[in-house]
Amino acid sequence: MSTGLIFDIKKYAINDGPGIRLTVFFKGCNLACQWCHNPESISVKRQKMYNATKCIGSKKCLDNCPNDALILTENGIVTDVNACNLCGICADVCPTKAFEMLGEFKPLDNLMKIIDNEAIFFDQSDGGVTFSGGEPLLHADYLIAALKECGKRYYHRVVDTTAFSSLETILEVADNTEMFLIDLKLMDDAQHKKLTGVSNRKIHNNIREISKKEVDILFRMPVISGVNTADENTVATAKFINSLEGERRIINLLPYHSIAENKYKKLGNSKGFTLFEEPTDDQLNHMIKVFKEYGIQATVGG
Repeated sequence: MSTGLIFDIKKYAINDGPGIRLTVFFKGCNLACQWCHNPESISVKRQKMYNATKCIGSKKCLDNCPNDALILTENGIVTDVNACNLCGICADVCPTKAFEMLGEFKPLDNLMKIIDNEAIFFDQSDGGVTFSGGEPLLHADYLIAALKECGKRYYHRVVDTTAFSSLETILEVADNTEMFLIDLKLMDDAQHKKLTGVSNRKIHNNIREISKKEVDILFRMPVISGVNTADENTVATAKFINSLEGERRIINLLPYHSIAENKYKKLGNSKGFTLFEEPTDDQLNHMIKVFKEYGIQATVGG
């Protein structure tokens, strides 16, 4: 079984499925959505973030770096990426936590202890565990093992995924979870490939197949003005949902925001950030109206 690379574990989550949940964020994604608000989740490798506003110039990181990979400048600490081996010592010794390491290989038994400690909140709220990312299906063996362990404990399980994987993988995951959270980003395949890096054909086929199973699917749409707010995309999305087996009649609209810009700066990749327009209330309300005409209940947030 592969070891899952996890970059965050969020307790008391209330937007990642029903009830109070513990959300496990896997690192690595096989899409490259230009509007991604979690750029720290994209790389399948450990990374380091640096927050210059927290740096007080104590030089402890410089003194303890085994590879002399850090340089103090007037703009803060600069890392020589060719010399840095991502050991994390700088983050350990920094008194203000200006450095943060992203990604930890966590043994399954260790993860299950963390999950078990939250079980009382699951019971009280009809909550459970959500596996998110990045893309959790990139860590299929580890994910499925974790889902099975949660199943033995009767924890409600949710997988937040792009649905971009082999059909074999997503079907096995479907057999070991109660719910999927899946984004429907763009229905036009050419535009989807241009803005996310992959075709949506495999995604749509996987969704069709898992819709045949007794598993809940909650659709969500990251709404970006001028990208997927046109009626053509809304109608195509509604028709796709209506074509699926079972009662799949809900979609959550998630308005785009630009908070990722600061994350890109902390990762030392400010050029990787692309600014899009946030949707207006009028655009969101119009989309809700169009979805309703096709029998789909659309709400903002969730």
